[in-house]
Amino acid sequence: QVQFVESGGGLVQAGGSLRLSCAPSGRTFSTYPMGWFRQAPGMEREFVAAITTNGCSTFYANSVKGRFTISRDNTENTVYLQMNSLKPEDTAVYYCAADPDGTFTQPRAWGFWGRGTQVTVSS
Repeated sequence: QVQFVESGGGLVQAGGSLRLSCAPSGRTFSTYPMGWFRQAPGMEREFVAAITTNGCSTFYANSVKGRFTISRDNTENTVYLQMNSLKPEDTAVYYCAADPDGTFTQPRAWGFWGRGTQVTVSS
């Protein structure tokens, strides 16, 4: 069973930046496409971004396009989410996910998840 650990969350003012990281706790993830999702209180988990195994293709939710950047370093077994121009509505627990099978914007398509990291954006 592959497990992932997210880090980099925290409290930031609106307009600020954070960089989230996600790394596997054991087996390398280099064979997996990776993604980021987020879940605000009382809301469903929603797609944020995804990246292919080789990092050549990336995909974003419209709400974060132009502000967030997903990237990966397979030599470090890490995937990143650079978040700029943060807004209060970006406040959520952010999860990384791996190994999609199906529609990758849907949480149910992803096979492995991290435990999440809290991002709070104050106005």
